[in-house]
Amino acid sequence: MPSSSRPGILFDIDGTLVESSYFHATAWWRAFRQAGEEIAMFKIHRLIGMGADKLIEELLGEYRQDIDDSYSEEFSKFHKEVAAFPKVAELLAEVSKRGAKVVLATSAKADQIDHLTGLIGADEAIDEIISSKDVDESKPAPDIFQTALDRAGLDPSAAIALGDAVWDVEAASKCGVKCVGLLTGGISEAELTSAGAIAVYEDPEDLLNNLDDSPIGKLIG
Repeated sequence: MPSSSRPGILFDIDGTLVESSYFHATAWWRAFRQAGEEIAMFKIHRLIGMGADKLIEELLGEYRQDIDDSYSEEFSKFHKEVAAFPKVAELLAEVSKRGAKVVLATSAKADQIDHLTGLIGADEAIDEIISSKDVDESKPAPDIFQTALDRAGLDPSAAIALGDAVWDVEAASKCGVKCVGLLTGGISEAELTSAGAIAVYEDPEDLLNNLDDSPIGKLIG
């Protein structure tokens, strides 16, 4: 049950706080090819942000552990190239400074979390971290955002999600949480808005520069 009097912001990580969407797409493309499955890159990119199980099922009609394992191996090769977007740490710190809870809510696998949070570099501002290991179903199912709300003791009306994919918007909506979108995952403003995003910004720096007038700024004061 919600118990916090503080508002909260639920941050997706991959593609939202760190620049990784195209690395993920490439890793999946390689994994499918290794398994003898020719899947066009553009089809994979459209699904980035889904959990691994959902992405494989969407493209092949069934889940395959071998492809999931190959993807993890391929993505690990990009670890040194993935980086946080500019001003991410400052954005999280400012949200925390204004009294809101900072909750990371991601479909990323548990073994990727330490690497991702290390890139972000804002540990002191982060109140909770929810990953795929904490839920039964990945995005676009609502489990990750719902668990984030529960762990942080947040009421949906006092929370806003930030994401880069339509799957983030859909998952948040199923929990009664409004979602702000970023263009950092390569999904258009029109698509994010059509999915239900209440506002769209170019990247974390753009959101930080316009925080006061944004839905997030208006919620947290």
